[in-house]
Amino acid sequence: MHKNRTDMPYAVLPKLEGTNGQTLLNGVRIVDLTTSIAGPYATQLLADLGATVYKIEKHIVGDDARHWGPPFIHGESPWFLSVNRNKHSVALNLGCPEGLDVLYKLIEQCDVLVVNLVESAQRRLGVDYACLSSKFPKLIHASLTGFGLKGARSHLPSYDLIAEGYSGVMDLTGEAENAPQKVGTPAADLLAGQDVALAVLAAYIDRERTGKGSQLDVSMQTSMTRFMAPRLASYLSSNELPHRSGGKDSVIAIYQVFDTADKQISLGLGNDNIWRRFWVALGQPAMGKNLRYASNAERRKHRDEIVAKIAQVLRTRLQREWLETFEQHRVPAGPINTLQEVARDEELLKLHFLYQVDTCVGTVPQVGLGITINGNASVHRKAPPTLGEDTEVILNKLLNLSQEDIIKLRQSGAIG
Repeated sequence: MHKNRTDMPYAVLPKLEGTNGQTLLNGVRIVDLTTSIAGPYATQLLADLGATVYKIEKHIVGDDARHWGPPFIHGESPWFLSVNRNKHSVALNLGCPEGLDVLYKLIEQCDVLVVNLVESAQRRLGVDYACLSSKFPKLIHASLTGFGLKGARSHLPSYDLIAEGYSGVMDLTGEAENAPQKVGTPAADLLAGQDVALAVLAAYIDRERTGKGSQLDVSMQTSMTRFMAPRLASYLSSNELPHRSGGKDSVIAIYQVFDTADKQISLGLGNDNIWRRFWVALGQPAMGKNLRYASNAERRKHRDEIVAKIAQVLRTRLQREWLETFEQHRVPAGPINTLQEVARDEELLKLHFLYQVDTCVGTVPQVGLGITINGNASVHRKAPPTLGEDTEVILNKLLNLSQEDIIKLRQSGAIG
């Protein structure tokens, strides 16, 4: 067994030897033709809920994200490991007829196909909805692309960065004096992936009623733009164009980061009761009762003077002291954690939300789903697979191919 690297942050994570995970989607079978982050994240969400996911990878190089590094851990990319647990990797060459035939046999056994190719590429490969729905009328066909299957941009490739730029989120992220910034995680990828998982579940319920499959079309641009709905709706309703402000322009009057005597703190005074409790916590209850600041609208009028006064007070004590005080008075507040601090969060560790597992190449860290179902928060059933590690088992056990058949496929170049 490969040993944990004790010099790595994940060494402190609780270790899971194996669990039953979730079972809500037991019996649902999914063919995952996606690569990178958005599509694999979608299918990991479904796998975490109990679905069986067959991850189809290019038979020599595999998923693009396998090569995203450094860092690498035991030769594997942490980006790949973060979105591919609970899956079975099948390495296929879809460029040859034998490989495509295996894919069709697999789709025949499954409920859902998820693909992140533009429509023209889907047609060339023979995995577009029009082609497959005639062969498999009950198939749920989910496309995840940058700009959807129709429209002037539908042929364009995309990544998270591109979708964030289109959505407006980059223009509003960062300080006013600095250039636009992307969100510090692949937000468009993860949001679009969630949309695919949501749509697949809805389509599966519909198929149970009607017996018919569906064509699902998810666009990274629209998923990310919908993420901006509160901001976009506000602009459409007022013609007031927001600008980058470092998060200091919320519709909630006091909703931003402040300095304390040592570290920064986030503070959200979202209603009148919280406003009054906040000033009690600061030992100045009269400020909370002042009619000049009685409503959020009034507080927004005087935001600058309020922010200046709060900033002056909060600098007088340590972050830890303020957090303890605000907890006592039920005032929403929190630290600005680094990832190092997140990785050491005792509550997350107790929940096994952050954990480590053994794989065939070594011990690797994982970030859980964070959803508890019937008292069970564990989702882990299978470590992220190495490239093609399940190919022969699936060909033999699921597709009933003989060893002789598998040898012929290898000789033809259909499998590695």
